Amino acid sequence: MRLDELLFTQGFGTRRVCAGLIQQGLVSMQGLPCDDPATECPVEDPAFNFTVQGQRWPYRRLAYLMLHKPAGTECSQRPGAWPSIYTLLPAPLRQRPAPGKTQGVQAVGRLDQDTTGLLLLSDDGAFIHRMNSPRHHVPKVYEVTTRHPVEARQIEQLLSGVVLMDDPQPVRAAACEAVAEHRLLLTLTEGKYHQVKRMVAAVGNRVEALHRSRIGGLALPADLAPGQWCWLDAEQLARLQGKQATALPPAGNQRI
Repeated sequence: MRLDELLFTQGFGTRRVCAGLIQQGLVSMQGLPCDDPATECPVEDPAFNFTVQGQRWPYRRLAYLMLHKPAGTECSQRPGAWPSIYTLLPAPLRQRPAPGKTQGVQAVGRLDQDTTGLLLLSDDGAFIHRMNSPRHHVPKVYEVTTRHPVEARQIEQLLSGVVLMDDPQPVRAAACEAVAEHRLLLTLTEGKYHQVKRMVAAVGNRVEALHRSRIGGLALPADLAPGQWCWLDAEQLARLQGKQATALPPAGNQRI
């Protein structure tokens, strides 16, 4: 792949802009300056990387990220009253060309503006569908802080199923455990609108704070602070999809 084409696929602007960055000496490849847009890049090498304006980037044919969503942010490209989570990402990730789809990485499902925790983003449509589809029963674990003390009957009701106003079929928690007087660990395998808050309200309690700590086999790292993101590595991606790890450049310890 040509260097100008590589920059374009990674979201650094139009082909003309990418060629200009290279010709101005703002791009290095494998640590060496390169001012020729036609330079061939060994993108098949897992260790391949490049630098644009002093920032080092790995090559990703498709992008898979995790973000520690902070409170007071919306999972929307066109937010209303709150800042968008996309403002937490660098421009190249927001601008990556995705044929037939909206530009840039997209959130895999949404979290409410006051909900914190693990959020996945990708430009891989098949991955987004698999993670979102209730057919695949991907478990999501939520740490719930309640207004009133948690009662045993409430846990039993959440496990046996509660009826929400927009669906006559009972909605059940895959797992539910009280970990403190006012705290629950709740596991769901579907993602209805405000589901956790509505389920807890249906059993006579109220959610005061909500944090998603795990999706499938992937837990939010303790060292990923609110507002920070990082690439998913091959092992993390495999845990999410229940597959063996395949070749993917290592994510490293990047916290951005």
